[in-house]
Amino acid sequence: MTENFKELFEASLQETEMRVGKIIKATVVAIDREFAWVDAGLKSESIVPLDQFKNDQGEVEVAVGDEIDVVLDALDNSFGETRLSRDKAKRIEAWSALEQACETQETVLGRITNHVRGGYTVEVKGLRAFLPGSLVDVRPLRDVSHLEDKDIDLKIVKLDAKRNNIVVSRRAVIEAETQEDRDALFEKLSEGAVVKGVVKNITDFGAFIDLGGVDGLLHITDMSWSRIKHPSDMLALGDEIDVKIIKFDNDKGRISLGIKQLGEDPWANVAEELAVGTKLMGTVTNITDYGCFVKLKEGIEGLVHTSEMDWTNKNANPHKIVTLGQEVEVMVLEVDAARHRISLGMKQCQINPWKAFADKHQPGDKVTGKIRSITDFGIFIGLEGNIDGLVHISDAAWNKPEEVVKQFKKGEDVEAVMLSVDIERERIALGIKQLSEDPFTQFTAANEKGAKVKGVITNVQQNGATVALTPEVEGFIRVADIAREHTEDARHILKNGQEIEARITNIDTKRRSINLSIKALDEDVEKSAKANYKAEQMAPTTIGDLIKEKLNK
Repeated sequence: MTENFKELFEASLQETEMRVGKIIKATVVAIDREFAWVDAGLKSESIVPLDQFKNDQGEVEVAVGDEIDVVLDALDNSFGETRLSRDKAKRIEAWSALEQACETQETVLGRITNHVRGGYTVEVKGLRAFLPGSLVDVRPLRDVSHLEDKDIDLKIVKLDAKRNNIVVSRRAVIEAETQEDRDALFEKLSEGAVVKGVVKNITDFGAFIDLGGVDGLLHITDMSWSRIKHPSDMLALGDEIDVKIIKFDNDKGRISLGIKQLGEDPWANVAEELAVGTKLMGTVTNITDYGCFVKLKEGIEGLVHTSEMDWTNKNANPHKIVTLGQEVEVMVLEVDAARHRISLGMKQCQINPWKAFADKHQPGDKVTGKIRSITDFGIFIGLEGNIDGLVHISDAAWNKPEEVVKQFKKGEDVEAVMLSVDIERERIALGIKQLSEDPFTQFTAANEKGAKVKGVITNVQQNGATVALTPEVEGFIRVADIAREHTEDARHILKNGQEIEARITNIDTKRRSINLSIKALDEDVEKSAKANYKAEQMAPTTIGDLIKEKLNK
């Protein structure tokens, strides 16, 4: 009888592969507070800690009579017992299930347990897996609190049993679901269709609208015909809005949306309604460093550049001229309906100070003002209307204007003559020298070419000498015109301060130069002396000669 039992037992062992680490079937025969007694068909019943049969909630998931899978840890320990493990069996079952899910790309349930560097640890079927931060969602998420303490669908992207490495992705699940929704929705969408959507995300350049599983971009330029600073001025997260599909690319999966396209384009007839030169009132809606935007009508705005805000201050600070919401009068300067741009001017609605000055003053009129600045090329004088006139250096004095300009000071009151006004170029030409007559013209009118003049040597050089004919008029004697005798250096004959007489040989009114010659004057004197001498030789010397000359006459 004993031999028969022994044979039967050994036969049963042969039927069951008794190898450490192998999963075998066992039946629960008893349960107490700490252990479950299981019969695996071995020499004796084995005990398994009851904790290995509890779920996450601490509930025992096994009852007497249940057939379970266990792993054979040891056939005979030091106490002669067979050791079995339910945990290892569940772990092997879990790995097997994950391998199958990885092959078939099926989703598995997991729960985030901790935040680690680069991502999160996730418990999947009792095993620890890694969820990279980049694979949590289709867009990076800084906060995953809404995913904690609940089961989430995941896909296995990497599985390595030897290294005990599991990598999962929630993004793959979302993309797969999104793709299904996208394909279904794309069949219904078309350009020009009006659909409902929910504001999902707001950026500086626009907003992403959820159309029911598919996102579309609502660019800031397509939100309103009027200019807006930021999309958040019009939209808030979660808003349900109507949008129009303005561009649909099925191949690239891109959808462009618009709100302003739901209404009529206010720019359609803007060129007729706002002709160039039209004056109208508008409201300042935005102020920048380069100007301000003015709302002319609903959906229509124009730009007033800084150069068009004030006649006299070209680099004015727009923030100091206008304020948000201010009503201002503007003139339409240019309309580009195709590009939705209108150029406006504020100064054109005010009196042009250059035109007002030209209407009031004629060339030749005397004006008075303070010197605002002195430059290398002239003097700027402040005039009525807060405008400037320029005295060019050539109009500062008749002679040596560079030296004369240095005598003026900023803030000094000066008198000048108005020479010309260029309204378009906003320029006024003034002259100071014109306050008095031209000494050169006066001198040459009284002393024409050939006249004998007197002067004082003021500067002697090798090639000639400068002669002061009056305090304002100078002449020049070339070295060849100093004497009849040849000389190579005027300094050998003439000295500074020396008074001389000379004859004017040439007058150049354009260059304002007078050429003198001492030699020409000496030659004239010599000719005159010779003529007198000849006359004296031919004169009658006796009474008979006198009587004869008288009879001849």
